[in-house]
Amino acid sequence: MCAAYNHEHESLPALEVGFDEKGSRMIRIGILGYGNLGKGVELAVRQNDDMELAAVYTRRNPETVTIATPGVSVHSVADLEIGNEDIDVLILCGGSATDLPEQTPKFAALYNVVDSFDTHAKIPTHFANVDVAAKNAGKTALISCGWDPGLFSLNRLYANCILPEGFDYTFWGRGVSQGHSDALRRIPGVVDARQYTIPVPEALEAVRSGSNPELTTREKHTRECWVVLEEGADPAEVTKQIVEMPNYFDEYDVTVNFISQEELNRDHAGLPHGGMVIRTGKTAGDKNCKIEYSLDLDSNPEFTACVLACYARAVARLSAEGNHGCKTVFDIAPAYLSAKSGEELRAHML
Repeated sequence: MCAAYNHEHESLPALEVGFDEKGSRMIRIGILGYGNLGKGVELAVRQNDDMELAAVYTRRNPETVTIATPGVSVHSVADLEIGNEDIDVLILCGGSATDLPEQTPKFAALYNVVDSFDTHAKIPTHFANVDVAAKNAGKTALISCGWDPGLFSLNRLYANCILPEGFDYTFWGRGVSQGHSDALRRIPGVVDARQYTIPVPEALEAVRSGSNPELTTREKHTRECWVVLEEGADPAEVTKQIVEMPNYFDEYDVTVNFISQEELNRDHAGLPHGGMVIRTGKTAGDKNCKIEYSLDLDSNPEFTACVLACYARAVARLSAEGNHGCKTVFDIAPAYLSAKSGEELRAHML
């Protein structure tokens, strides 16, 4: 665990660069990847007065990328690889299927980083790889940050600690999974795709009733795919690759629909999502209890970006303290997420 917030201090560690209008240190944020998540991070930085966007980095030709923040430049990812960019925290906005397993260890050896790696089964391996890179370089890295993994993870942990005897249930959707949609788009023959995660209504009803059902992965959710194929691509082969894809689709009932790009753009342009974490259990006095935490999001990437931004603040502070290596949301004291001082938090948040 990282060092817990010291309540004897009235403020958290200051940083070494930039000043805001109050004379406080500014956190310089770099963004790698300017898709839906990268654009969301750009917006999230604007909402945090102690942060400024330093630069956006892309694998595309930088001259073809137009961002929304005046006066901020777009650079090639090759500039990052040199290792001397003037940023405090680099937020990695690539996909979990192929981008982040390579990018996060690579750039954790050069910068403080935050990612949203969300392949749950592979988190321990990803953590180990990033931890070695960050510790060897004296950098601080946070992986698997967002809402699941991320905020839902925290609520599962809190609920388990509060109700040691009980049952855990996590439901996602109905909504668009960015990670699963990205995995679909990486299949040969796929031009574009959206994937919806859908709770099974009967399973959710059984959990909320307090009957504590034992549910398999397949019994809790279904997955619905809307796919645009390249001309000449074999629908049967693409379907086979989807339904057999490990860690993404192989444990679910999956419906695959093939549509045109025009239909996808018209009917599936939004990126809503949400879900809930539920724990049912008993107190030591045999009294029934249910803890439920839920999210209802108009934009999955914009909300995920907001989570990444506030955790970037924590990473900057941990780095300033010399607390290096890889972290997860379990390792971050809540006060490190806030721009407010300890005194302000105790006065207004407790």
